[in-house]
Amino acid sequence: MTRPRARRTLVPLDESRLNEIALRYVGRYSTTRAKLRLYLARKIRERGWDGAREPDLPRIADRFAEQGYIDDAAFALAKSEALTGRGYGKRRVIEKLRAAGVGEEDGAAAREHAEDEAVAAALRFARRRRIGPFAADAVRDPKVREKALGAMVRAGHGFGLARAIIALAPGAQIDVDELAESVRVNVL
Repeated sequence: MTRPRARRTLVPLDESRLNEIALRYVGRYSTTRAKLRLYLARKIRERGWDGAREPDLPRIADRFAEQGYIDDAAFALAKSEALTGRGYGKRRVIEKLRAAGVGEEDGAAAREHAEDEAVAAALRFARRRRIGPFAADAVRDPKVREKALGAMVRAGHGFGLARAIIALAPGAQIDVDELAESVRVNVL
């Protein structure tokens, strides 16, 4: 028969322990300054604070960024590449960057990448979900088309682009440039 383990009491954090925790976190995860601050604040809530002065979380995050452990712009671009690679659109990328605390300036290249990949990402999403030209059969039921349209819009794609892809016949040859131009013309 095994006895239940006694809960170990957590030692309150001080400046040294907080820096160690921060270093372990940035060594293990790709992160942003904002996410590091939130993580450290949570650790302080969980374990308590035993330092001589109040913790300066923004200073710690900025110091890690200056040392190159954190790069918000690189994080944003990598997140944009990952999301568009999986078929998500610009709006979804922007939401994820905002949630990660990436600022406007640091997220500029990521937003540009998402915009450049908009059509290709929408087609990847359509292929994964078997929508439009990737469907087995032509969809005649308006409810099914509406459901597909909703899925594409929730994935972060523009309404016009989603509608154009859903309108393509199954097996249709896709000219990405022509599709992008037709969507651009319809938007203007």
